[in-house]
Formats: sequence, C-alpha cells, structure tokens
Amino acid sequence: MFRPPRGKSLTHYLIINSWDIVRMKLDVHGKTWAEAKADFIEAYNKTFTRSARQVVDVVHGYGSTGQGGVIRTRLRTYLNGCSAYLTYQTGEHLDANPGHTVVTPKQSLPSLENELAEEIWDYCSEPRTTSKIMGKFRRHGDPKVQQAIADLLARHRLTRHSDKLSRP
Repeated sequence: MFRPPRGKSLTHYLIINSWDIVRMKLDVHGKTWAEAKADFIEAYNKTFTRSARQVVDVVHGYGSTGQGGVIRTRLRTYLNGCSAYLTYQTGEHLDANPGHTVVTPKQSLPSLENELAEEIWDYCSEPRTTSKIMGKFRRHGDPKVQQAIADLLARHRLTRHSDKLSRP
C-alpha cells in the first residue's frame, strides 16, 4: 500500500501531490446499499484498470445519528471481506472525518454477477432445490439467479442430482 511521506496525511498528500496519486471521488449519499455497492465495484474496477497510482475516495456520510450510517457500516464490512483485493483507511484515521473511506486497489474486484454465483455456490454446500436457491437469493431478481445457476452448472461447479443442486 502507498504510504504518504512522514508527517503528511494521505488526504493532504493526495491534494498537494495530485500528479503522483489520482483520487477518484465516489459519492454514494442517498443510495441504497445495493446501489452503492454496485457503483463502488464499477468505480473501483475502472480505477484499478486505469492506473496503479489511483485511490477511490468513497463519500458515504457518517449517518444521521452520528453512530455510523447503513452505507458506511456495510461498506466497511464489505471492504474487510475483500482484503485480498484492496486496502483501505477510514476517514477517522486519515483526517478525523468519519464520512468517507479511502480505498487503494490491489487487484480488480469480482463483478456482482460473479459474487452472486459464489454466494450460490457457498449455499449449495448441502444439496438444495432450485426453488430454495431462488427463494434465498430473490433480492437479486429471478433472471440473475437463474443465470448464475446456469453458469455454475455449465462450469461444472454445481451438479444436478434429481431435483437438487450441489457441489460436485
């Protein structure tokens, strides 16, 4: 991970030395978590493919209660689970501003479709009927779930045994 010079905050370094590090600002205020996550993954992957010297500054706000809003909490939980793909620093640590998080890419993130397929694959550690899978992942919409199942079957990551799907 990039470290700013001693005595300089990352935010200060990004502003003062913008020719070295490019900061992409992503504002997710007023979005649902699903919308914010989709926007984040898209912005992150664009940032990763453009340059190794870019960061994504996600502006999520600090929540109306001051205790941490839904987007901030879910984003940071999501980022914790993506440590193989990225590093991040909270605004509290950088500049005492809890309303943003600065993310540094290491490698591109899986698309939402790939993530759905992985969740379905994990869920099928025990044999499951298609209707059980559809019910569990209905928030993604039937067409996306059906496509993810079809892709997993085509790649032989899931197998069909009578009316149930499971890992091979």
